[in-house]
Amino acid sequence: MDARQRGAQADRKRKRTDQDDSSRLSLKKSIPTSQYDLTDYTVGWICALTTEYVAAQLFLDEKHRKPSTQIQDHNNYTLGSIGEHLVVIAAMPSGEYGKSSATAVAKDMLRSFPNIRIGLMVGIGGGAPSSKHDIRLGDIVVGVPRDGRGGVLQYDLRKLVQGQGFHMTGFLDRPPSVLLTALSGLSARYEIEGHQIEERINDVLTKNPRLQKKYKRPDQNSDQLFQSHVVHHEQGVACGIICGKDPSDLVMRPSRTKEDDNPAIHHGLIASGDSLIKDAIFRDELAANHGVLCVEMEAAGLMNQFPCMVIRGICDYSDSHKNKEWQGYAAMAAAAYATDLLSEILHAKVEATMKMIEIPGLLCSIEKNLNQICDGIHQVEGKIKNDKINNWLSPPDPSINHIKALHQRHEGSGTWLFRKDAFIKWKTQQSCFLWLHGIPGCGKTVLSSTIIQSLAKDPAYMHLLYFYFDFADTSKQTLDHMLRSLINQLYCKSKAASQYLDILYCRCEDGQQQPTLELLRDTFLLMLEEAQQVWLVVDALDECSSRKAHSTIDLMSWINQVLESEHRNLHLLVTSRPENDIESVIMGFAGTENIINIRQHLVDDIGAYIRARVRNSKGFERWRSLPEVQDEIEVSLMGKADGMYYSKINSVFCENNADK
Repeated sequence: MDARQRGAQADRKRKRTDQDDSSRLSLKKSIPTSQYDLTDYTVGWICALTTEYVAAQLFLDEKHRKPSTQIQDHNNYTLGSIGEHLVVIAAMPSGEYGKSSATAVAKDMLRSFPNIRIGLMVGIGGGAPSSKHDIRLGDIVVGVPRDGRGGVLQYDLRKLVQGQGFHMTGFLDRPPSVLLTALSGLSARYEIEGHQIEERINDVLTKNPRLQKKYKRPDQNSDQLFQSHVVHHEQGVACGIICGKDPSDLVMRPSRTKEDDNPAIHHGLIASGDSLIKDAIFRDELAANHGVLCVEMEAAGLMNQFPCMVIRGICDYSDSHKNKEWQGYAAMAAAAYATDLLSEILHAKVEATMKMIEIPGLLCSIEKNLNQICDGIHQVEGKIKNDKINNWLSPPDPSINHIKALHQRHEGSGTWLFRKDAFIKWKTQQSCFLWLHGIPGCGKTVLSSTIIQSLAKDPAYMHLLYFYFDFADTSKQTLDHMLRSLINQLYCKSKAASQYLDILYCRCEDGQQQPTLELLRDTFLLMLEEAQQVWLVVDALDECSSRKAHSTIDLMSWINQVLESEHRNLHLLVTSRPENDIESVIMGFAGTENIINIRQHLVDDIGAYIRARVRNSKGFERWRSLPEVQDEIEVSLMGKADGMYYSKINSVFCENNADK
């Protein structure tokens, strides 16, 4: 291009600028600011960050007074004009990012400004450079349809660490046609004349010198693209201090020339999700497999509910080398481009576009989407909180003992108990106690698992709790261990009761301290009050560790405390050996109708178990043709079992197999 051509091009740019200025001045004079109404604004502009909000305001031709919106509207607005258009700019609440916040902002904006017809989502994002797209810091990415995809695609991360995969949840709606048409016109103008984005940014900063430091273009040497495998490990240490010392860690790129547009404008797909991406390998996968140019966090909450165009200034490369140095300039570049885009649209075309609130089902769709997002967030937040409390409380898992006992159970055994009046009373009457006792090996633990399994099948016993003391497991040998487990179970089953564990967690400085036994006892009693009916099965009281001098005493004292309290909603069933210290305490508050000797009721179970083993076991297969021999074996085994359920019977089987 010779000097004459460059001069002609400059004249055209000046002429266009003069025309734009004239048009804007004409608008200012034609309608005084005081006469604008909320229904006059037709363009909705949403920002996620304060930096983006500041940049957007700097490019307004005229700034209007603050609006008086509804009390239910939680947005902060700046009103103004750009060219022929009246624009309302909304900022998300400070510190809130992602799909839900963007959707909530759009919902309130459309209710307060019912004449909005087109939308813009303008701000910063992470670039996804590739061999096809030389994306650099400060460049601008515009989300437009590509290969049948709407311009923004949504993903959900499975893991937030480098090397893990993701799940693509779909492509979102296209930007409105009026914006896509304007984009074509603006692209053609830029191709012929180039753009003046850099000059416009400098002009704005000259008028606002206090913003120079944060919003001007940083030194080009700070634009470093690291090889994907290079990870910034030291949190809190500036990347420039520890990274980039080795040239082989960097992707070498040629400098842009004066003939190149800088910043460059890129059109294509933008990936959006609720998670901040700091993974270069994941970024490269998005670029290679889906043609993604940019990654951000808000557009996925807007495209199907707030028809708009997404414009992002590139402030980083979506890798672990994140920094805020380029955020100000990237926000300015995106805002400057957005105003150029609006200048391509005639006001009449905007007026001819349907109001967003008149799009069939749009507001309902926003409400539904917002509710779904909020529900998802609450679930995630709840899981995070539960995980923190679980790690702090460290409750032992009684399901291990439960599953082991069920595997030892012979089908049909223990059902005799379900017909006992004492058991029926325990299940159905309030504040009821039942003690099952028997000698070692008579099947107390297996019977406990039978009871638990039976109750767990019925939704009526939704607040079923259980615990197995275990002499072979040190995490299940004290009252402290049991209370931690029961509290955790009730926390997961009763929302009303869960508040008291939350309070205990706060009292212990958000998990920095461990609760005392007394606090655990009090917390469980408080939770018990809120949980309506609770069925509690505690197995093997006698296996509460004897190495702790007061363990059994503490346990029996707790049982007495619970039963003497006013908790008429507790059904407590315990099992143990008939040891003196346990029996003496229980006999002090329980009558004979609340006590069952297991050994007296095991004849049928033992007989059924022995018969099944003799008749069906492979070890006795040789006697199946001799029923009289099978009968003799059964009689012999019943005599040797002597009331011992599993341990002795199994040893007797081994002896008889050896004899035979």
